[in-house]
Amino acid sequence: MELLRQLCQIHAPSGNEVLMKEFLLSYVQEHQDTWKTKPQIIHGEGFQDCLLLVFGKPRTVIFAHMDSIGFMVRYGRQLIRIGGPELMTGYELVGEDSQGKISCTLVVDEEERDLHYDFEREIDRGTELVFKPDFRETDETVQCCYLDNRLGVWNVLQVAETLEDGIIAFGCWEETGGGSVGYLAKYMHETYGVTQALISDITWVTEGVHAGQGVVISLRDSLIPRRSFVQKIIRLAQEAGIPHQVEVESAGGSDGKELHYGNIPWDWCFVGAPEDNVHSPEEIVHKSDIYAMVELYNLLMVEL
Repeated sequence: MELLRQLCQIHAPSGNEVLMKEFLLSYVQEHQDTWKTKPQIIHGEGFQDCLLLVFGKPRTVIFAHMDSIGFMVRYGRQLIRIGGPELMTGYELVGEDSQGKISCTLVVDEEERDLHYDFEREIDRGTELVFKPDFRETDETVQCCYLDNRLGVWNVLQVAETLEDGIIAFGCWEETGGGSVGYLAKYMHETYGVTQALISDITWVTEGVHAGQGVVISLRDSLIPRRSFVQKIIRLAQEAGIPHQVEVESAGGSDGKELHYGNIPWDWCFVGAPEDNVHSPEEIVHKSDIYAMVELYNLLMVEL
């Protein structure tokens, strides 16, 4: 879990994922010699702050978004949301501007429907503030802000250790509606011919999805992926005896949205562990669901 703790400390709100990309590049370069297959590393011009790892002869791509929710400083101590963070007066926020490190608190004015920060000075406009990380681990759970989606990133780094054929795509902007998956999907389809995708992300604990009962395979959120592809994934999980749950929701979305609305015939499915206290500093995930997630991804990247 030390790697997950490190990932949760990295400042990478939507639109400013560069520190996460640099960390991942360094991690891959340090560890790839111990992996079963050494990947081709693709980044740079034409890919903005995204990163692709291409293993062998890929048939399936895993998308894992690097960005997080947060806040951006406007004017007069006002804050604007980045994505959909939970709002509560007193949440600790951290960041950095031209005058140095920042540690302040969120103030929510319900009457004025206004967000602002409490700090000793005015913060440079455009500065991003994120929840202060407080990583906690027990025998059964991990808890911190930004497990969505640092846990999805952690998952694919585990899968990379034994992956022989496949692509891992680290994308940007998911929390604010996407923006990178479209051109990544086009490049991967044109270059490698892949049309299968798994979305390594974190979903929600609900009345039908419970912590500690397995990785979640989503039949639908606001969109409906192709049923035969999702049923294949469910069947493989059943045959392997991997603890899993099937999710059926009417709202929400992921990197699968850009694939779904694109003009390439992608089959895609959201597969991820469920968390409670969503989009707050207190996100919590059961370890058994995390390990089931890694196990299922390892299986799917061989069998699909």
